[in-house]
Amino acid sequence: MADYAIGDIHACLDPLQRLLERLRFDPGSDRLWLTGDLVGRGPEPAATLRFIRQLGAAAESVLGNHDIHCLAVAAGQGRLRANDQLETLLQADDRDELLTWLRQRPLMVDLPDLPYALVHAGIPPQWSIDQALAHAAEAEAALRGDDYGAFFKHLYGNKPRRWDDGLEGWDRLRFIINAFTRMRFCTDDGGLEFAHNGPPEQAPDTLTPWYAATGNRLDPQRATLITGHWSRLGCRTGNGFIALDTGCLWGGQLTAVRIDTQPPVFSQLDCPTTRLPG
Repeated sequence: MADYAIGDIHACLDPLQRLLERLRFDPGSDRLWLTGDLVGRGPEPAATLRFIRQLGAAAESVLGNHDIHCLAVAAGQGRLRANDQLETLLQADDRDELLTWLRQRPLMVDLPDLPYALVHAGIPPQWSIDQALAHAAEAEAALRGDDYGAFFKHLYGNKPRRWDDGLEGWDRLRFIINAFTRMRFCTDDGGLEFAHNGPPEQAPDTLTPWYAATGNRLDPQRATLITGHWSRLGCRTGNGFIALDTGCLWGGQLTAVRIDTQPPVFSQLDCPTTRLPG
């Protein structure tokens, strides 16, 4: 039995299948953990969801910002952008089954039997791993509820930018979603900043990567956080985190890490899909 985590796929199904073949992934005994953005801007959104869904309990993915946006568009609460590449999914005969399955994915997973947790973007410095799991459960309940259309109606926006335990209603849920799926940098006061997506070495001095923000509560003794989302950060490891998005969609690589070994073992496969970032 082996456990693998894989970075953002962005509907690039062929590289995913070739990487799994290289890893000799066996859904009968192995487990696959995906960092989200299963769809969005890549060529095969419907086929990608079908493939992952049919793996059943052998595969789990957290939700990424592109997955959330896709669900909002499908619910009539988001605007389809020219580079989204979601038409084959939204027009598929089985779209309702695929989108319902996607909407049931978690925002954060505490991996059973392993010292890891999985999210798409990261967690803000004010949260511990266990607090993050509790806040994820709040937003997941809204996503999976009967009134999910109202959730998506109030989803878009960058505010509030800083966590407060007293946040309520849509502001609270919007911050939780933004933290889990969109965050890269934090400001000096621990607020979220969304304008910059380049590598930390090119960021203004006023910004700090979320994993290095002052007061961050990452605790590798509790769990190392596995993330995606930040393709220009690339594959990096640090105290309490592993980042796996290596820009498959942008002509980079699709990255996997085997996490049931010590030390973890990384594998990469070149992705032929090339899109200009943004």
